[in-house]
Amino acid sequence: MVGAAAALALARAGFATALLEARPPAPWRAEDEVDLRVVGLASSSIALLGDIGVWTSIRDHRAASYARMHVWDARTGAAVDFDATTEGRAWLGWIVENSLVQWTLWQALESAGVQRLCPAEVTGFQAQADRITLDVRRSHLVGDAPAPGHEDAGTLSARLLVAADGAGSPLRRLAGLDTHGHDYGQRGVVAHVTTERPHQHTAWQRFLPGGPLALLPLADGRSSIVWSLPESEAQRVLALDDAAFCAELGVASDFRLGPVLATTRRAAFPLKLQLADHYQAERLVLLGDAAHAVHPLAGQGVNLGLRDVAELRDTLVAAREAGRDIAAPHVLRRYARRRRSADTLDAWSFDALGRIYAWQAPPLVAARALGVRLVDRLAPLKRRLAAHAAGR
Repeated sequence: MVGAAAALALARAGFATALLEARPPAPWRAEDEVDLRVVGLASSSIALLGDIGVWTSIRDHRAASYARMHVWDARTGAAVDFDATTEGRAWLGWIVENSLVQWTLWQALESAGVQRLCPAEVTGFQAQADRITLDVRRSHLVGDAPAPGHEDAGTLSARLLVAADGAGSPLRRLAGLDTHGHDYGQRGVVAHVTTERPHQHTAWQRFLPGGPLALLPLADGRSSIVWSLPESEAQRVLALDDAAFCAELGVASDFRLGPVLATTRRAAFPLKLQLADHYQAERLVLLGDAAHAVHPLAGQGVNLGLRDVAELRDTLVAAREAGRDIAAPHVLRRYARRRRSADTLDAWSFDALGRIYAWQAPPLVAARALGVRLVDRLAPLKRRLAAHAAGR
């Protein structure tokens, strides 16, 4: 999502842009089951997607807005509520399928003049005084899959290389940029569930000793869950039959929406904190998960990546208008300094929040409950937290 959004944003801003992608996204179709992976889009992300001309199409398909968020502690019951109406707004965010966003962006690229090279892989690159030259291997498709043994090698030259190739970023490694962080030893279990009571256009999140459980509203009335569990517990939960899984999920959610009546298939993904030590190298910048991977408890991973996109676009446009080389070191440092500072603060804040909710010692639990209740009563602080989450 982040790489395609970056290519589209830069093309819309008047830059000649090529997107190299390992494989095309699967077509999104309304008759298919809802994608297990969903994203909560904040105001800043909606604004960017609107700027690049894709938000209306995404919204009018299978997107669900939510106007309220209820967050509570399983140990003490202490809760914080956020409500869009207190800020004079209709919604706090939107829950959208990853595949819908990816497919909508992919379709928009060609009409925006983006050269799509797919399937393609960058095997190396060399930065020069005014260009960066990429060694590119391209595969031929048989049906929708690359055909092994049917590959061509060549080069591609550009002023700037934008690496948005995921948390395991091969381009980051080729650039010699290191990362730091840690594995949470957890997996996020995802599924879509039917509950006795409707989701009320509310995002629900309960902090349990093993990790947070989120129930996010879907457009069809169901809820999408993201249940963070220790590795062994995640494997056990994945192995349960549907009835047992629904029963355990009902208990974990405190039956906030009543009994869980049905579930889709389940999947899980590993959770980790990872931050790149530097967001730039010579004629190269990092975006999205290539720069930062965060815990999903705040649902901000993709939003941080799309804020990277907006910052990079604005930085490059300003450099072009000033007659500067858009990939000059001082230009890229401006982007890197601003985004790395913001991303690092958010990533470690999410990490600290998870650690605080993992406290089990009675005095610490009592202190946590007191802090949560104070936050809920301090309207200015709640507004500030909501504004930060929205990217304002």
